Amino acid sequence: MIRVGIDLSPLDDQSKYRGIGKYTERLVGALKKVSDIELIDYSKEKNVDLIHYPFFDFFFLTLPLFKPKKTVVTIHDCIPLAFPDQYPPGVKGRSKFLIQRTSLTNASAVITDSENSKNDIVKYLNYPTEKIHVVYLAADSSFGVVKNVKEKNEIRKKYKLPKKFVLYVGDVNYNKNLPSLIKAFSQVRDKADLVLVGKSFENKNLNEVKEILSLIKELGLEEKVHFTGYVADADLKVIYNLASVYCLVSLYEGFGLGVLEAMSCGCPVVTSNLSSLPEAVGDSALLIDPYSIDEISKAIKKFLDSKKEREEYTKKGIKRAGLFSWRKVAEETAEVYKKVTEK
Repeated sequence: MIRVGIDLSPLDDQSKYRGIGKYTERLVGALKKVSDIELIDYSKEKNVDLIHYPFFDFFFLTLPLFKPKKTVVTIHDCIPLAFPDQYPPGVKGRSKFLIQRTSLTNASAVITDSENSKNDIVKYLNYPTEKIHVVYLAADSSFGVVKNVKEKNEIRKKYKLPKKFVLYVGDVNYNKNLPSLIKAFSQVRDKADLVLVGKSFENKNLNEVKEILSLIKELGLEEKVHFTGYVADADLKVIYNLASVYCLVSLYEGFGLGVLEAMSCGCPVVTSNLSSLPEAVGDSALLIDPYSIDEISKAIKKFLDSKKEREEYTKKGIKRAGLFSWRKVAEETAEVYKKVTEK
């Protein structure tokens, strides 16, 4: 039995609404079902064999320099390092980055979400490749095809969803490439509406949200773009089922969980041919150059125009999403724990 102390701080703040919070919550739930792992809240109990930090911040101190126990760290992506102009750390941030990078050197192992992220961790953090373990994520088992017409109608009414729409679910950060998605959508505005789901859209004071609203107004899309704000998974599952196409045209993703959630629900996916996204979707989505608005637009149009294409990629997507599960995530994470504690 391995006693694992896990840092649960991502469940205590705004991170719980984001990918880091979902990862931590689902990992804990899945690990509880692994027979030879005992999970301990590290903030309350120090008598453990190993400590797992399920997140890593480049510009804030999240890792102790001195590690009394063997340590596993999850690094989801290197977005701030890949786009330094968009994520300027400032003087304090640079100092903290040096401390964080130094602290990482004596971590026993790193877990990351994709081969792309693994390569970037080696590139930007100079961490030994042999100590990095790729563990692919998965959509939660609650996501799936909804056949209940009444349930679909209730959710459509609750969120005032249009009859035919393109869907985006996520944050508003630079890497999400939302201006390009909105510009691409404007080229097919006569065929569908655009629905943007995410808690960040509720904050009208965010510069990114201001820019999105300004672009929507500039393109005359006020009546065509709809915001839902935060949506719980139970309702989100139905929204994926109602959408004609899901778009994630990011410039970089550590994994891109939304594409698997959409595919699990039978929603065709348009996504980027960059970073980890091809690893996640395989040949089960339309891959585009996220820097090409025309490519994005043509891919969206293809799904909106062709029932045959939608049905083909719906089948492919459901099959692809079925290859990933939180049971596998937990088992592969437990294997990393075992390797670390056996050394």
